[in-house]
Amino acid sequence: MAMFSLALRSRAKSNPLLAWRALHSRNFCSGRLGLSMSESDSPVAGTKFLETFKEEFEIGSRVISLETGEIARFANGAVVLGMEGTQVLSTVSAGKGDAVRDFLPLTVDYQEKQFAQGVIPNTFMRREGAPKERELLCGRLIDRPIRPLFPAGFYHEIQVMASVLCSDGKQDPDVLAANATSAALMLSDIPWGGPIGVVRLGRIYGQFVVNPTMDELSLSDLNLVYACTRDKTLMIDVQAREISEKDLEAGLRLAHPEAVKYLEPQIRLAARAGKQKKEYKLSMVSEQIFEKVRNIAEAPIDAVFTDPSYGKFERGEALEKITQDVRSALEEDCDEQSLKALPKVVDNVRKKVVRKRIISEGNRIDGRHLEEVRPIYCKAGRLPQLHGSALFNRGDTQVLCTVTLGAPQDAQRLDSLVGPPTKRFMLHYSFPPFCIDEVGKRTGLNRREVGHGTLAEKALVAVLPPEEDFPYTVRINSEVMASDGSTSMATVCGGSMALMDAGIPLREHVAGISVGLVTDVDPETGEVTDYRILTDILGLEDHLGDIDFKIAGTRNGVTAIQLDIKPAGIPLDIICECLEPARKGRLQILDHMEKEISVPRNQDDRNSPRLVTLKFSNDAIRRFIGPLGALKRKIEEETGARISVGDGTITIGAKNQAVMEKVQDKVDFIVGREIEVGGIYKGIVTSIKEYGAFVEFNGGQQGLLHISELSHEPVSRVSDVVSVGQQISLMCIGQDVRGNIKLSRKAILRQSEKGVAEGSAPLTKEKPNIWASLENVSKGEHQKSTPEELPASKMKKIETNQSVSLQPEVVIRSAAECDEEEKSAGLSKTSKRAPKAKGTLNKDSKQKRVQSSNNKPDSSTLSNMLAESLSQTGGEKKIVSEDEDEAILDDQNKESDVQTPLKPEKLKLGTKVTAKIYQIRARGLVLDLGGGIRGMYRFEPNGEREFTIGDELRVQCSSFTSKGIPVMSLVDKE
Repeated sequence: MAMFSLALRSRAKSNPLLAWRALHSRNFCSGRLGLSMSESDSPVAGTKFLETFKEEFEIGSRVISLETGEIARFANGAVVLGMEGTQVLSTVSAGKGDAVRDFLPLTVDYQEKQFAQGVIPNTFMRREGAPKERELLCGRLIDRPIRPLFPAGFYHEIQVMASVLCSDGKQDPDVLAANATSAALMLSDIPWGGPIGVVRLGRIYGQFVVNPTMDELSLSDLNLVYACTRDKTLMIDVQAREISEKDLEAGLRLAHPEAVKYLEPQIRLAARAGKQKKEYKLSMVSEQIFEKVRNIAEAPIDAVFTDPSYGKFERGEALEKITQDVRSALEEDCDEQSLKALPKVVDNVRKKVVRKRIISEGNRIDGRHLEEVRPIYCKAGRLPQLHGSALFNRGDTQVLCTVTLGAPQDAQRLDSLVGPPTKRFMLHYSFPPFCIDEVGKRTGLNRREVGHGTLAEKALVAVLPPEEDFPYTVRINSEVMASDGSTSMATVCGGSMALMDAGIPLREHVAGISVGLVTDVDPETGEVTDYRILTDILGLEDHLGDIDFKIAGTRNGVTAIQLDIKPAGIPLDIICECLEPARKGRLQILDHMEKEISVPRNQDDRNSPRLVTLKFSNDAIRRFIGPLGALKRKIEEETGARISVGDGTITIGAKNQAVMEKVQDKVDFIVGREIEVGGIYKGIVTSIKEYGAFVEFNGGQQGLLHISELSHEPVSRVSDVVSVGQQISLMCIGQDVRGNIKLSRKAILRQSEKGVAEGSAPLTKEKPNIWASLENVSKGEHQKSTPEELPASKMKKIETNQSVSLQPEVVIRSAAECDEEEKSAGLSKTSKRAPKAKGTLNKDSKQKRVQSSNNKPDSSTLSNMLAESLSQTGGEKKIVSEDEDEAILDDQNKESDVQTPLKPEKLKLGTKVTAKIYQIRARGLVLDLGGGIRGMYRFEPNGEREFTIGDELRVQCSSFTSKGIPVMSLVDKE
C-alpha cells in the first residue's frame, strides 16, 4: 500500500489533474469539490478457485471422463460425463420434508437443447418446448435401472435432470446420461444401492462392437443397451434384425463385463468428492402389523387365487371385499396404525400367497401351466374401409390395430441431436381408461404410452421392406380395447397382421410375448434359492412378480426386447434362461396369426392407397407447380391428394385409385407424358374440319382424329359425333412419316367392350412402342415410307438430347398446307388467311413432333412466325411447324437468280447482309439473302409491318432453325 501511495504522489507532480485524486477528492460533485474514498481502499475481486475432481477410464477403445465440482455445485449430486466431443450433465436433488406416501416419487427429466449442436430451434418462439418423444424415452432408459436400487420404504421425492451440454453427433447421449446419473447418485447424500454401469453393444458383420458410434449403428444388426450392478442384471433394451437367441445370449454375456468397468471410477470419485449418506425416514411396516393383517386376510385371499374361474374384475372385486372385511376388523380393535398401512400390507399378503403357490405348487392364478399361452383370437381386415386393420386377442387382452399409408412427405420430422432427420414408420400406442373399466382424463404425451409404442415399433421395423421398394410412409395406431397383461406385445401381433392386411410386403410375421419370473430369495444373503419362469403373464402376475420380460421376434430370431426388473437385480443366467420359453410361446402365437393371414393382401382394391412417382424435366415441374406453388396447392385441395416435388420427380400419394386417376389426368394435362402407341388418353376437341377433328391432349400436344376413326358406323359429318370443347378418350394408333400423331375414337369403343381402362397402356405390352422423331429416321426409310403409319419395328423410343428441354413434345399441322386444302375446297378463295385461334390446327396436313430448346429460344419462337402456334394455357411451351421451312427449301430449289454472291458456308451467326423481301407472311417475312439462300424474319411486337416485296433490308443472322434456315434480325440504322 505504501508503494502505491508513493507512485501516486510522483504521478501527481507531473500531472496536476491527479492532485485532486491524490487528496481523496473528486473533480466535480454537483458543481462543487468533495471528498471521496481512496481507490486503494475499494475491495478488489479476488480469484475463486473451484475444486474439481475427475476420473478417466477407457471402455470399448473410447476414453470416458467423470468430472464434478465445477458445474452445478448446489445440486445434491452433479456429474459431467464426457466421451469424445459429447458431454452430458446429470444432477440429483431430494425433496425436503417427510410427506406421507406409499410409493417412490422418482422423476427423471432428460433434455436435449439445440445449443448442444450449435443450432437455434426452428420454432416460432425460437426456444425448446414440451419434451419430445426421444427425450421421454431417454428419461425412461435412465429411470428403469436406478429405481430398483432405492431402499424399501424410501418414499422421498427425488428428481434427476440430465442435460446434453454439447454433442458431436457421433455418440448417442442416452447411455452417457444414465452413467452420469449413477455417478451423481453416488456423490449425493441420498441412500441408493448403486453404482450401476450402462453400455451399448452393436454387431457389424458378426462382430460385436462396444460403444458403437451412430455411423456404426447404422450398419449394425443389433442395438443392445445393458445395465447392471457388479453381479446382477437391472435392465435390457434391444432392437435387432432377427438375431438368434444364441447370438443374443452371447451379446448379453459380453456386455456385462464391459458395463462393470463403469463401476470402479464412480466408486473412486465418490470416495474423493462424495457426501456422507443422510439418514432418511423410511416408511416401513412393522412385523407385528403385518402378522396381524396376514392372520385375518391370508386364508380368504388364498381361496380367491385358488379358484381359476374368477375373471379379472371378479377377482378384483373379491379381493377388495376381503380388504374391506379386514378394515372392519381393525376398526373394531381401534388399531389406527394398522389402518394406515392396510392397503400396503394387504398387497404384500397377496404377493406372498401368489408367489408361494407358484414356487411350491407350480399353480398360476388362472389355472394355467407355467409355459401355457392363453387362447388366441385373430381377425385381419376388421375395418375393410381402412388401408389395413386387425383385431388381436390373447386371453382377455384385446388390441385393435389400424394402418394408414401416406406419401413420403408425411414422414415424421425428428429434431434430435443424433439419428436420422425423418422417420417413415410410426406406431402410436393408446391406452384409454375404459380398457380397465376406469374413469380418467386423456392428456398429452404419456411416458408409458410412448414407451410401449416405441417397443412395438422397434419390433416391426425390422421386417419392413426397404424404402426403395416401398416408399410409403406407414402409421400404425394401436388402440387397447381391454388390458390384462402385456398390451405392448399384443400390439406387435396386431400390428403385424394389419401391415399384411394393408398389402405391405413384410418379410415375416412378428409376434411378441411377455415372460415373468417369481423368485425365492434368502433374506440374509439376498441370493436366489429357487425360481419359476412364467410364459404370457397376466397383469396381476406382472404386478406381483419380479420381472416383465417382453420379447418380440419372428420365426428366425428376435427383433425387440425390453426387460424391467423390480428387485435389486436378477442374475444374468436366469435372464438368459427366459429366452427359450419366450421363443416357444412366440411360435405358438405365430401359428395362429399365419392361419388368419400369411401373405400380404393384393392392393387391387380401389379403396387402397396409391403412390406414383413420375419423372419430368425441371421445366415441366416448374410449370406444374405454378407461381408460388399455387397450381400444385389447387390440385391438392381439389383432389385431397398429397403431391411432393423432387429433383426431376413428382410423387403423388392418393387415398384410392379414383383420386389417383383424377390427379394423373391433371398432371398429364399440364405437363404431359411420353406418348405410347396403343396408349389411351383424354383430350379436348379444339377444332373441327371436314376430314376430322384436332384434339389437344397430353399437356398441350395435338393429334388428328380422322373422320374414319370416329365410330364403327359411317359418319357423314364430324360435328355429329364430337363438338369443340368436348372431352373425349382416344387411343394413339400410330404416326405417319411426317410425324403426325394419329388418334382413334372407335378403337376405344372397341376396347371398352373388352374392359380396357382409360389412362392406361395395353396390358399385353411389356415395352411400349414409342416412335422416333423425323430427324432420327434415315433418309432411306424416309423415302420408302408412305403416308401410312410406320411399322411397329420403326416405332423407337425418342432419343432425348441433354441440351434440349425435356418437356413433352407437341404435334401440329402446317398452316400453309391447311390453307391450300381450304382453297382447293373453295372455303377461302379470295381472302387472306386470318390468324387462327390459339389451340387450333389447320386441316389435312402432315404432323411433326418437335422439341423446344432451352438454349435457342429465338429459333423456337421464330418458327411460330410461319405456322399457327398451339400452346398450353399459362405455359411457356412453343408449338412449331417446320412445313414452312420445307416450303422455303422448295422455293430455294426453284429460284436460280443470284443477286448477292453469298455462299451458304460463309453464312454464320452475326453475318450482316442486305436482303430483299421475297414474300410477306402473316407473322413475318421470307427474305432473299442472295445466292439462292432464303431466310426468315419475324415481326417484332409494336414494330413496323408495312413492307413491299422487293424492298431491301439490312439484316444479320441471329440463329438457325432445325432445317438450317437462317433466322434474321434487322440491323439498326447508323
